[in-house]
Amino acid sequence: MVDADIQPDVAQLQELLDGRWARVRQLARDELRGPLFTPVPERGTEEHRDRVSAQLAALAGTELVGYGFPATYGGSDDVGASVVAFEMLVCDLSLMVKMGVQWGLFGGALHALGTEHHHRTYLPQVVSGQLLGCFAMTETGHGSDVQRLRTTAEYDAATEEFVVHTPDDDARKDYIGNAARDGRMAVVFAQLHTRGEEHGVHALLVPLRDEHGHPRPGVRIEDCGRKFGLNGVDNGRIWFDRVRVPRAALLDRYGQVAADGTYSSPIASRNRRFFTMLGTLVRGRISVAGGALNATQAALSIAVRYAETRRQGERAPGEEEVPLLDYRTHQRRLLPALARTYALRFAQEELVRALYDSAHVQTLNDHDQRELEARAAGIKAVATWHATRTIQTCREACGGAGYLAANRLPQLMADTEVFTTFEGDNTVLMQLVTKGLLTDYRQEFGELDPIGMARFVAGQFFGAVIERTAARSVIERLVDAAPGRSESSGVHDRGWHLRLLEDRERHMVDGLARRLRRAGSGRAAFEEFNNTQDHILAAARAHIDRVVLEAFVAAIERCTHDDTRTLLDLLCDLYVLSTIEEDRAWFLEHERLTTARAKAVKEGVNALCATLRPHARTLVDAFALPEEWLAAPIAVADGTGRAQEHSAVG
Repeated sequence: MVDADIQPDVAQLQELLDGRWARVRQLARDELRGPLFTPVPERGTEEHRDRVSAQLAALAGTELVGYGFPATYGGSDDVGASVVAFEMLVCDLSLMVKMGVQWGLFGGALHALGTEHHHRTYLPQVVSGQLLGCFAMTETGHGSDVQRLRTTAEYDAATEEFVVHTPDDDARKDYIGNAARDGRMAVVFAQLHTRGEEHGVHALLVPLRDEHGHPRPGVRIEDCGRKFGLNGVDNGRIWFDRVRVPRAALLDRYGQVAADGTYSSPIASRNRRFFTMLGTLVRGRISVAGGALNATQAALSIAVRYAETRRQGERAPGEEEVPLLDYRTHQRRLLPALARTYALRFAQEELVRALYDSAHVQTLNDHDQRELEARAAGIKAVATWHATRTIQTCREACGGAGYLAANRLPQLMADTEVFTTFEGDNTVLMQLVTKGLLTDYRQEFGELDPIGMARFVAGQFFGAVIERTAARSVIERLVDAAPGRSESSGVHDRGWHLRLLEDRERHMVDGLARRLRRAGSGRAAFEEFNNTQDHILAAARAHIDRVVLEAFVAAIERCTHDDTRTLLDLLCDLYVLSTIEEDRAWFLEHERLTTARAKAVKEGVNALCATLRPHARTLVDAFALPEEWLAAPIAVADGTGRAQEHSAVG
């Protein structure tokens, strides 16, 4: 192992973590200061909503809200900057979500799906915060299955209006942010009907409230009520009773309706048109992943700081008590999670770059679009699951002190828990990842449900597709130089790491393809698809693990400070060895590891925890979260946390 007697540069670490949009991150740190943005223990629902509304109004006065919009309307055409601005709002995750609804989903859909008329009429008010809106997609009966939404928008040629209607309670729009109190207009997704034909899901602008804040005729709104977390966000349910909106209300970039009801579209394929319109969700998923990672960083910053000051037990009678972070069990709780957080941050940076690049390409080809969608789905799922698990671990690692509302961890737990299911249920998203890995599937725009998948696989040949996602030449060189057998390399060999994770991914996807190909057609295909759900999820996870490792390797390659690079190498070792350790059963069952090598991996994790322990504080300080954003007395390095712990456990 590399000698860990090193002096890493915190500024270099921060520069790597801040990435391409470092200026946006620093602007957020500078702008979101003072009592209004200092986290406070959660209050009553209405009081919290009032506070978040005030925060949102203050945020509207900064450049942070407009990055994703055209310069004509106060933006800078920089979707990457808009994602980074969103994820920096860790001072209050309710504000983060409300910002995402207003400028990411509502404004983003209006920008992406509308045309010049809609942009000119509404975007200035949206960017300034004068017009608050909603993104009304999810229905009670159809959450992830957007293609089967049941709200209808039927065109009436006699009046040149669309009639928006909720046929029953299962079709009500549910859990819609900004709907319960503040939203004045919604982008409503509905099945479009013209001249007796149905054209699939389209989006329309539907006013919800009048100038006095009262629901408009035909619009019924119900407050979802108090939630497990994020109570500063006013989630609501919406019903439409034959609400009429003008023909111009259709966001018609991808589907137009003439005055006589004639429908036309620049995209002939109905399925392709649908998935193109759903491109608005890609940005949302990438944003949620970033927000979850920032919340994870806050939790780790609190837990690591506390673990350095809280002492318990003695090495020998009469000696000073031992800091919690000196215990191997405590290191194993926090340090592998810290390594994975770094890894995911670097993967998130690669993903945001890909999103930015895609926005500046005249026409994104099908292959690149599907690859972006699959990677966004996978990183979102893995990052939010990681957040849920890590924040809970941090809470436990802080004992009774971590259970106190004053120390922020309970609120971080409550606010991020739903991240695993909004902007797409993680289990469904991981299925999307695996479908994108099957050769040729990503070229198709077939249905996402099991039956559609079963129909497709019946007559196709599949194989694993392994594509580099970052630092391609460096990674290929490392893989090519790796020993052919695990016994002949050390557990810290980076080429072996890359080859091992790549081999697992290829084996899983190839095996899945063979299983699906044997299934035949009809009901048998569906049953086999249904029986392979565990295999599908495992293949997706294997793919994302490999992508994340490649992003980590690419980040190390960008580091120019020798000691900092050494520290990152050690942290990367911990990420990959702890990943292998978690899946040791698979590697042993498939003879990718010998028993001796599996034991060496476990020992390697222990040794890396010990080696990295002196640098834990440096690693969390590089997140550069302002002290007032942490807002946890136990995170103060003067030992006050210890006194709080004693009072908490009494």
